[in-house]
Amino acid sequence: MNTNDNGRSINVSRLWSGGLATAVVAGLVILVGTLIVRGVFGIPVLAPEEAGYLGDATTGVYAATAAMAALIATALLHLLMLSAPRPMTFFGWIVGLATIVAAVTPFTQGAPLTSQIATGLINAVCGIAIVSLLTSVGASAYRQRSGRPRLHGEGALPDAGYDPGYSADDYESG
Repeated sequence: MNTNDNGRSINVSRLWSGGLATAVVAGLVILVGTLIVRGVFGIPVLAPEEAGYLGDATTGVYAATAAMAALIATALLHLLMLSAPRPMTFFGWIVGLATIVAAVTPFTQGAPLTSQIATGLINAVCGIAIVSLLTSVGASAYRQRSGRPRLHGEGALPDAGYDPGYSADDYESG
């Protein structure tokens, strides 16, 4: 667990396990997007038309690149959480702008317009998934230095001897 200077600590295992899960989601977004675009709409994405619905070997590289981008974004988020003021704001801007770059890049390539649009949309959906998932993962990875967050009103008044007649042990989970 790392601690930054604003009184919060970072649950590193929660952050990185969420980052790994986000990497899996990013790779699957690429695979599902390719399947939909090629299989349903018949638009070639990253492979010749003769390739199957999931494309060819380049589709695996495309999905692995998206997963790697999610891990790099997790490292960026970790760095920002340790050192930057308002880390989630900076993270949103950085990854949001990177998503725009990824969505626009296909239009700079010599490919049919339908393929450019489809690839740009797949890239945009993948980037949106990465930024939205990691933003919530980052927020959940913060902890108060004392261990657990205070409940509403907890600690606001000294103990006045009020006993509600039940305790937390009286409740069952489930």
